[in-house]
Amino acid sequence: MRRHGLAVDGGRTRGAEEVRLLTASGLAAAAIDLGREPEEMGGMPKSAGRSGASHPMTVNEMVIALIRPKPDLDLVVGEPAEAVAAAQAAVDAPDGIGTLTSYATEVALPVKGIWKNPAIGSARADVVVTAPGDGVALLFIEVDNCTEEGVLIAAKFDRYARFFQRKEKDTDGIEKPIWRTRWSAPAWEGYERVHPPVLLVFHQVGKRSAKKQMARVADLTRPHWQGRWHSECGFHSYDGCIPVVATTLELLREHGPAGPVFWRFGRKERQPLLDAIGNPRREAALARSRQAAREELLRGKTRPQSRHNAMAREHRPTKVPLPPRCLPDPRHPVITIR
Repeated sequence: MRRHGLAVDGGRTRGAEEVRLLTASGLAAAAIDLGREPEEMGGMPKSAGRSGASHPMTVNEMVIALIRPKPDLDLVVGEPAEAVAAAQAAVDAPDGIGTLTSYATEVALPVKGIWKNPAIGSARADVVVTAPGDGVALLFIEVDNCTEEGVLIAAKFDRYARFFQRKEKDTDGIEKPIWRTRWSAPAWEGYERVHPPVLLVFHQVGKRSAKKQMARVADLTRPHWQGRWHSECGFHSYDGCIPVVATTLELLREHGPAGPVFWRFGRKERQPLLDAIGNPRREAALARSRQAAREELLRGKTRPQSRHNAMAREHRPTKVPLPPRCLPDPRHPVITIR
């Protein structure tokens, strides 16, 4: 593969195992075998040689921990009891998120320029996950081996914010965030504009404490993720914010994405991944509002009324009432995507 320009040396792991990295040509060749588009394959890790392959190997382990592949029990028949028990435990464990094709690595996020030729200063996600069938429409992931300074990790979110705010006309002639021209995601509701979530996964390899790294990055990125509490509604509004979640590779390996090991910056308790990247309190409040609206509609139907009023009510859309203070701050204009 090296002779044909499909791979290059990528350093060695801590166990002295050699690592090979696919070049652009190698990624294109792999895309054919996997039945994927070339742009879905991501790019080659740029720091692998300098870091002794530790960063790309951590990315690989993190992807496996999220997918939680299930072993074939037929293949461990006759193996030692410990191996069979471990395989059975993996089968019985909660499912992971997506499959290998749901993950793309080293994805450029251009703040200027184009996807294939991003401008200097653009973000580059370690991993991008698209697994809508498992509740994750779009998730960006950054991995740190506890070797990078917190201020440098925090600076990545300035670039993420610029990328999320960049707009471009789509093929339908409508201007929308550039990320929506590449990936599908639920439409914004009329009163909240939340950017895609970013997951930070720390691996305790370097000398820096993973716990302190999380706290430091959370403090430095507060302007990007901090929501506004609405006591009348009982939930935070994250209009214009980036949901930022953090965990460690060790906890992710042990508990998987369904375990309560993900810390959403700004919250006190750890949660499963889907709860951490979402807003369960807000969803519960909206569900109560919808139920109240339905009950009010049913009560109106049971009251005596003229035929004209009955027809008008039948064609009146059901609204979800929310207290005025639950709406976005007027200083943060809402952008409606049609």
